[in-house]
Amino acid sequence: MIHSYEVSQTNHMIESENLDVRTITLGISLMDCISDSLDKLCDNIYRKITCVGRDLVHEAHIIEREFGIPVVNKRVAVTPISLIGASAAHNCEDYKRIALTLDKAASEIGVNFIGGYSALVSKSMTAAEETFIRSIPAALSCTERVCASVVAGSSKTGINMDAVRLMGEIIRQTAEMTSDEDSICCAKLVVLCNAPDDNPFMAGAFLGVTEGDSVINVGVSGPGVVRHAIAQVRGMDFKDLCDQIKKTAFKITRVGQLVAQRASQDLQIPLGIVDLSLAPTPAVGDSIADILKEMGLEMAGAPGTTAALALLNDHVKKGGVMAASYVGGLSGAFIPVTEDRSMARAAEEGAVTIEKMEAMTCVCSVGLDMIAIPGTTSEATISGVIADEMAIGMVNGKTTAVRVIPVIGKEAGEKAYFGGLLGESVIMPVNTYDCSEFVGRSGRIPAPIHSFKN
Repeated sequence: MIHSYEVSQTNHMIESENLDVRTITLGISLMDCISDSLDKLCDNIYRKITCVGRDLVHEAHIIEREFGIPVVNKRVAVTPISLIGASAAHNCEDYKRIALTLDKAASEIGVNFIGGYSALVSKSMTAAEETFIRSIPAALSCTERVCASVVAGSSKTGINMDAVRLMGEIIRQTAEMTSDEDSICCAKLVVLCNAPDDNPFMAGAFLGVTEGDSVINVGVSGPGVVRHAIAQVRGMDFKDLCDQIKKTAFKITRVGQLVAQRASQDLQIPLGIVDLSLAPTPAVGDSIADILKEMGLEMAGAPGTTAALALLNDHVKKGGVMAASYVGGLSGAFIPVTEDRSMARAAEEGAVTIEKMEAMTCVCSVGLDMIAIPGTTSEATISGVIADEMAIGMVNGKTTAVRVIPVIGKEAGEKAYFGGLLGESVIMPVNTYDCSEFVGRSGRIPAPIHSFKN
C-alpha cells in the first residue's frame, strides 16, 4: 500500500523541479458502439465517451488538491476509429463526421486531447483503412482535441511500405491545412512502429483491442527532478550515477502509482499501467537535454550523447519498474525538439541534426518527435524518414515513431512557433537526395529473421 507521506517526501520536487503527473488518460472501448448506420454510430460514440468519462476531469482536480501534485493533462484514448467506423463510414466526409463527434465528446467532458483517430496497418491495409487514412488531414484541421496515429510497422509483421508512402502524402496535406499557423496540425499526427496498446501520451495514444471496456493509464514525468539528482553526484563514477538515476526514478514512479490507484478507485475503473517516461516541456529546467548536459556533455548532440541517453533510459526503467504494480506504455526518455527548450537550442546551434536524433532514437523512447522541417520537403523524403525510423523499431523490437512538421512557407534556419507545451524550434534541414524510387516500390519490407520465435 502507498501512503500519502511518500508524496510529502517529494514536495520540493513539485515546487522547485517541475515534477508533475503529465497525464491521466482514460481508455474507453468503442467496440460496442459499432453500427452500420453513421447516425447511430456517432450517437453511440458520443454517449459512451460522455458517460464513462464524465467524472475524469473532476477527479483529477480532487487529486491535485488533496496530494498537491499537478496533473497537467486529462485525456481520453479510444479504440482505433478505422476499426470502429468501417461498417458505417464509406468516404472521407463520413470519417470527418466521426472526428467531429469525438471532438464534441472531448469538449463536453473537458479533456485536453482525445486519441484513437488511428489505423493499425503494419502488414497491409484494406480499402476502408486507406479511406480512413486519407481522411486524416481534414479531420485534424476541423477539430481541436482529436489526435491521429497510424501504425505502419512492427517487429512481427515488418514495414508496410504502402502505408509509409501514403503517410508522406498525408503529412504534407495535413501541414498545408494549417499553413497559416506553422502547420501546427502535424503536431497531432504520428506514425508508429510497435505501438503499445496502453500508451497514455499523445499523439499516439489509442485503446488497443486487447484492452477491456475502460482503463486508467497514468503518465508521470520529471526531467527536472532527475537533472537535480544527477547534479548531486557530479564528478562521481558511473556506478554512483546509475544508482542516483534509479533511486530518483523509483520516487517519481511511486507518485504516479499513488495517483493511478486513487483515480482508479474513485472512478471505479480498472487500473492499467503507469508510464514512467521522462517527458520534457518548454519550461526552464524541464529538459532531457539538460540532463545530458548534467551528465557531462557540453550540449545535447556532442559525442557521447547516444551513450548517455542509453544509460539514462535504461536506469529510469530499472528504477521505475519496481515502484508500480504495472509499468507499460512507452516508459523511458522522450526527446522531442520543440517541446524541450534546451534540445531546441541544440538544434539551433547545429549540435543535433535529424541524423543524430535518429541515432539517439535507437536507445530511447519513441523516435523523431516534434521536429520542424522545411515546408518544401517532398512527400517521398518524408516517407523515407518514416521508413528509416520504422526500420529502427522493427529491427530492435522497440517502439519508434515519427512526428515531423513540414512548416509550409518556411525554410531551414527559420523558426516555427507552436505555443504552450508544443514550444518552438528552428526548422532543421533534411537530406534532399532523392529516395522516391525506393519508397515508390509497393508491398512490405519483411520482418527481420529474429522475429521468428514461434
